[in-house]
Amino acid sequence: MALSRLQINHVRNLQQVSLEDLQQVNVFFGRNGSGKTSVLESIHLLGMARSFRGNSIKSVISHRETDCTVFGMVTLPSSTSAAAAGLPLGVQRNMAGEVQIKVSGRAVRTVAQLVEHFPLQVITADSFDLLTGSPGARRQYLDWGVFHVEHRFFAQWQRFQRCIKQRNKLLRRGKIADQELEVWTRDLTDSGKTINDYRKGYFELLKPRFLAIMAGLAPSLTSLELRFRQGWDKQLSYEAALKNSTSADLEQGYTHVGPQRADIRVMYDGHLAAETLSRGQQKLVVCGLKLAQGQLMSEMGKGKCTYLIDDLPSELDQQHSQLVCALLASMDAQVFITCVHQQDIESVWPETKELAMFHVEHGAVQRYSPL
Repeated sequence: MALSRLQINHVRNLQQVSLEDLQQVNVFFGRNGSGKTSVLESIHLLGMARSFRGNSIKSVISHRETDCTVFGMVTLPSSTSAAAAGLPLGVQRNMAGEVQIKVSGRAVRTVAQLVEHFPLQVITADSFDLLTGSPGARRQYLDWGVFHVEHRFFAQWQRFQRCIKQRNKLLRRGKIADQELEVWTRDLTDSGKTINDYRKGYFELLKPRFLAIMAGLAPSLTSLELRFRQGWDKQLSYEAALKNSTSADLEQGYTHVGPQRADIRVMYDGHLAAETLSRGQQKLVVCGLKLAQGQLMSEMGKGKCTYLIDDLPSELDQQHSQLVCALLASMDAQVFITCVHQQDIESVWPETKELAMFHVEHGAVQRYSPL
């Protein structure tokens, strides 16, 4: 999957932007505040129906406008004539938070129906949350990968969310019959075990790829580990763990154990990487985690994801920037990347790959051709 056309309307300071003939590697350069990151944000809106810079859509919509719209044409990995023509995607968000999503001209009801057609990986300053943030950010990272390689995962995830919501509602109510609670506990056990099995299977595939990538990016970090925590005592079945926590669940009004408490941890020399590695090393680890997911997705025949990378040279020296760019180039993934000066990326990207350069200034985006 790759984005060939992009139209942006009323996203921050990008009033009307139309980009044609997008390439495998697309570089957006310009001064800070010019709108470079907003281009990446628009692509993220197209693929995820939300911004990667916060949950409030009001700050994303241009001043004095009531909505924002992003349209794109995605080419598909197929030799059919329909695939060659591309798959049109469109997302509109308004100030009330309402969203309209269209895939191939037809309205769809869920973001999941959009995401499967245009998988994205984002590397920004906020990506450090994978190491320093809450477990929720890491679960989201893990579930992104499982969703794109295991088509049965999402239905089970929806089932689990419904079950735990109802079980917690009963727990908060109090004075409930054992049989009433057992109904939701049984369903929760089934869906929770299935989700955990999918996550563990995916993690076992991801781990060696991550470690192999990190051996190339940072060979001095020989003590890196990637660990999976399922959300309850690994010596117990999920059914047994729920049974053991029933008293605490009833007392405090929520379910204590399960996939909703799962986590993955990056360790270095037995300690959390977030607490021991430098900022630059942490960025390399984040890049390694994201690249490993894209590599695994491609190897499993699930297509290629598109990378949105904001200010790669920040906190990375030239040598490590070159290593990251070389890996991206070897994966043959489509990349949208920002920098202040075009030389910032030209100097680190492999010479074998042609770069499409775009200059961004005051919300205007122009294709750049050197004289």
